Amino acid sequence: MDGITIIIIVGGVLVLGLLVVGVIISANSERSLVEKRLGQYLEGEKTEEDRKADRSVLTEWVNRRVEKSSMGDRIARQLARADLKFHVGEYFALIVISVVGVAVIAWLLSGMGLNARGGISALIGGIVGVFLPGFYVRRQQGKRLTRFNEQLSDMLNLMVNGLRAGYSTMQAMEAVSKELPSPISDEFHRVVQEMQLGIPMETALENLYRRIPSDDLDFVITAINVQREVGGNLSEILDVISFTIRERVRIKGEIRVLTSQVRTSGSAMALIPIFLTAFLWFLNPEYMSSFFDKGLWCGIGAFALAGGLIVVGYFIMMKIADIEV
Repeated sequence: MDGITIIIIVGGVLVLGLLVVGVIISANSERSLVEKRLGQYLEGEKTEEDRKADRSVLTEWVNRRVEKSSMGDRIARQLARADLKFHVGEYFALIVISVVGVAVIAWLLSGMGLNARGGISALIGGIVGVFLPGFYVRRQQGKRLTRFNEQLSDMLNLMVNGLRAGYSTMQAMEAVSKELPSPISDEFHRVVQEMQLGIPMETALENLYRRIPSDDLDFVITAINVQREVGGNLSEILDVISFTIRERVRIKGEIRVLTSQVRTSGSAMALIPIFLTAFLWFLNPEYMSSFFDKGLWCGIGAFALAGGLIVVGYFIMMKIADIEV
């Protein structure tokens, strides 16, 4: 191998390593972005210059450009829902690293040739790398939302017992933040911190719903807000909601078991052609090049049609398995 090839290989391995390290640091960080921002008010120890020094110059520049935009606000909301400790600029840097890393890996698998096959392989790898961070974020959101919904009935039972023992609503929420496991304890800890800073309870609960878009949580927040406006026995209301949520969770679990075969079949039928095409592209490129014997656009059209049919079939099967409770 010549010097350029060695440099490209080393660079690809380095980029992939940075991607893995970034994901691991994000998954294992002890404090979320919201907690850090709240800590700036509660502790008051760091100045603005100290906080800017913690970031790189490039990350700070990207943050200033996109954090206040509508796209930056949407990405920040998605990262908060997944409980990932990334700034918007850091997330864009992760996408760039993912694109470059996967593109280099695909180029290496194609034989490291400076030809059309190597370029197409790198292009395919780059396209896959664009979607990898978003897929990881959505997966983390789904897992966190599922865990939160499963813990919601226990949270309501603890709040009901606290209210019946004479606790205020804020004290009952503080007990939830101390007694229950993550993620529900982390979220109510943020709610309590916001209220301690003087934010109204309605606003703090609205922020909670923005981070956890759960239909069951919407019932709870509505009940608390209505009780604060018109009065009533909040413990009895939450007790009824707790029973309803427990039944919904039980029914959803049964439905998930009954529809698991459909969801598994849909995922397998969608992924097998994609992985088989990628496998043949790198293992037997001569066979795959036969798609382009009648012309480049003919082959591209065939792949686009096949991909469209796969996507449509996948979403149809997922729609069949998606039963509202």
